[in-house]
Amino acid sequence: MNGKQVSVGVLTKEWPPAIYGGAGVHVKELVSALSRESGVSTSVHCFGTPREDARGYELQPPYDQINPALQSLLIDSDMALNLGNVDIAHSHTWYTNFAGYLASKMHRIPHVITAHSLEPLRPWKAEQLGGGYVISSWVEKMCYEAADAIISVSDGMKADILKSYPSLNPEKIVTILNGIDTEKFSPQRNLAIEAKYGITSTYALFVGRITRQKGLAHLLRAWKEVPSNFALVLAAGSPDEPMVGAEVESLIAELKESRPNIVWIKEMLPHDELVALLSGAHVFVCPSMYEPLGIVNLEAMACETAVVASRVGGIPEVVVDGSTGILVTYGSDGNKFETELAEALTKVLSDQSLAEKYGKEGRKRAVSEFGWDKVAKRTIELYRSLI
Repeated sequence: MNGKQVSVGVLTKEWPPAIYGGAGVHVKELVSALSRESGVSTSVHCFGTPREDARGYELQPPYDQINPALQSLLIDSDMALNLGNVDIAHSHTWYTNFAGYLASKMHRIPHVITAHSLEPLRPWKAEQLGGGYVISSWVEKMCYEAADAIISVSDGMKADILKSYPSLNPEKIVTILNGIDTEKFSPQRNLAIEAKYGITSTYALFVGRITRQKGLAHLLRAWKEVPSNFALVLAAGSPDEPMVGAEVESLIAELKESRPNIVWIKEMLPHDELVALLSGAHVFVCPSMYEPLGIVNLEAMACETAVVASRVGGIPEVVVDGSTGILVTYGSDGNKFETELAEALTKVLSDQSLAEKYGKEGRKRAVSEFGWDKVAKRTIELYRSLI
């Protein structure tokens, strides 16, 4: 089988234009990189309406009103029926893991999972999914234990997988680091775009969904200790659930009472504006409480921007402390984390030469270590080892 064209069914919740997180970015870039390699073909199966480049799956009434976790299982069942003509099913996130699991049983094909996050390490998801969190946790455990191979996006993530699911054979977990397109993400500052959003001073930038995992509330509390002449730009939307959305909105309103330079962009930024704001930022900040890799840190580094991030998950495999930015230890003491986060941000914001040094080293690292061509080649090697 090693000389044969390998056909892969790529299973994902997110696909353009409906991409809202790092997993969706990963899938889009992986499929694009695989298309540039010989010996492999892909077909994409995603949630939502049909696309020209993917088969979409959506529920009709009354099934679109049931618990979201159960909706995912119904969609997955439909996906699995349409995977009889591929050599491998490759699923991303628990939302589609069950489709890969069913396809492996129904069509006797290998199932590969890319682990972007783990349900046991995101207990706050119970606030979003309610009883559905029990279902998502059960699905993930069952699918991981039955998968033929699991791709971990970092060594830190691999350790988390084995801690969460100790019965897994470590040999079936392969680390393939996330990639970055360093042509699409490159230094491209645009003062007109900064002006469009009212940015008039040196600024720190946060980009991410409003979810507890991203640690935005910690950043907002920490920012009170950062000198007021610096601006904070928040490209943050799509709250996971009302409670965290209300908390963030309240903290932003409180900051704005004493700070005129807090900019909140709620809508998803077009690519050119995202790159411009990443490039113009003096520092990019990632205060995550849990992050398997943190692809957005790579995007900032590729734009030649210094990074201040929490020392969790796979982030230390991307951001090199003291070289491409500063890592701040996240632990049970939230106040300590916020104080140290404020100190790190102030240090980089106050030192132009340090910010430039970190930015140049970050760009160099992104280009040399995280190309998508490397990700694609390693993924194809894994596919071929399974068939």
